[in-house]
Parts: sequence; structure tokens; C-alpha cells
Amino acid sequence: MENPRKYGIAPFGVAVIHGGPGAPGGMAPVARELSALRGILEPLQTASSFKGQILELKSALEGHADIPAALAGHSYGAFLSYCLAADFPELVSKLVLISSGPFEKRYAEGIMGARLGRLSGEEISQATALMKYLSDASGADKTARFWQLGKLIEKADSYDPLPVDAGNGDEFPLNTGESEDQYRIHQEVWAEVERLRASGELLERGRRIRCPVIAIHGDYDPHPAEGVREPLSSVLKDFRFFLLKNCGHEPWIERTARAEFFRILNEELG
Repeated sequence: MENPRKYGIAPFGVAVIHGGPGAPGGMAPVARELSALRGILEPLQTASSFKGQILELKSALEGHADIPAALAGHSYGAFLSYCLAADFPELVSKLVLISSGPFEKRYAEGIMGARLGRLSGEEISQATALMKYLSDASGADKTARFWQLGKLIEKADSYDPLPVDAGNGDEFPLNTGESEDQYRIHQEVWAEVERLRASGELLERGRRIRCPVIAIHGDYDPHPAEGVREPLSSVLKDFRFFLLKNCGHEPWIERTARAEFFRILNEELG
């Protein structure tokens, strides 16, 4: 498996960073769309620690990107890109945070409840059973259950999604050679990120970011927009926020928001 994957023609001045953690391939539709105008890298994160994933992304950029590069990170990938820009500011020319999780713990407490409230009774039962199975230390084949839960969450996170096809659907689970480890990676990395967020260190790292930062967020995303806009406005020197109407967690699949999402993204990436 090629890692990072490359789209378009060199130089590769933009990298799209997938979410999860443990969702490699999720940014492929965005990479394909953006590559009509520029070279795009799609790094696939495989390290089992947050620090390891920061260093893994650093290595991918140094080895393949036109430095400094613009980073467009989705969901957890927004956190990863944010921290890389703080730790290695010389590598990043611009930071785009797409559907980021909230940067303070207090904003995150209602996310799962909001998601479950959008599902049918049968789907809530399925999601609850999957979460219970995943929390059981003795359970086997957890990555398959993790992806099943992910599909239910994706449904709850979407406002009016287009039909999934090769042009707009997300592509994970992607076979990275270690696909059976994706749930373990998710658990280990996300536990670190939650500790950083709860302590305030995640947000504080933004004070070291030197490049312009924009955030693009959907008004239907269960990750509250104010959990991104308000904290980041307090620590970033050059920050702008775009709120998309009728848009869930993955703007590129949303029927009414997709065009505006790519218009903003292309304009900001230059």
C-alpha cells in the first residue's frame, strides 16, 4: 500500500489528514476533488500513539511534500494537524480544520447523546450493543465491530448525504496491511487526546502555531461549532471560522453544502 497516497501532479503542497483515529482512507474523496487543481498527499496514520502519529505525519511531509505545506485535517485529523503545526511550525503554511472535535472537554459531553437521538429505536439498540461489545476487554474481532458502529455514527452525523459512490463516499476501512489493528490504534491514540483536551494542553498548543488557521464546520454536526470557534479564537493569532448550513460531519457528502465546502477549501488553499 502506497503511503502517503498521491493525487494530481507534483509539487505536493497540500496534505489531507484523515480522522478516526483509525479511519485511513476517509479523506480520499476530498483528495481526488482537490487534485484537479494541485498535487495532494493523503498520509495514512498507522502509529499507535498520538506522539507517534505526529512524528509519522512529520516524516511523510518531509519526505514527500513541498514544504511548508498546507494541511487540511478532518475530525480527529484536525487535532493531529493542529498539534503538528504547533510542534513543527516550519512545516506548515496554512491549517484547515474540517469538522474538528471540540477543543475543550465541556463541549464534548453531549456528542454521543445527540447522535443517538437521531437514530431509530432499532439503530439505537444496535449502537448500544456494539459499544458494550467494544468496551468488553475479552471481545474479539473488535475492528469489524468498530466499523459497524462507525456506519451508524456516520448516518447520525449526516444531514442530507448524497448516495455513496466512488466520487464522494468515504473509503475506510482501507487495507493498510494492519487493518485488524485499527480499533486498538483508535483506543490508544484517542485516550491520549482526551487527556490532553481535559488538561487544557491541547488548546494551549495553539499558541505556538504561526500560520493562518481556518475552521470549516457544519451546523448539523453533533460536534458543537462553538466548541471549535470559541476556544480557538482565544489562542490563535490568525483564525477564521466558516459555518456551513444544512451540513453534517462530512461536508463533501452533503447534498446542499458540498459545493460551498469545496469553494471555500479551494479558495483558501490557493
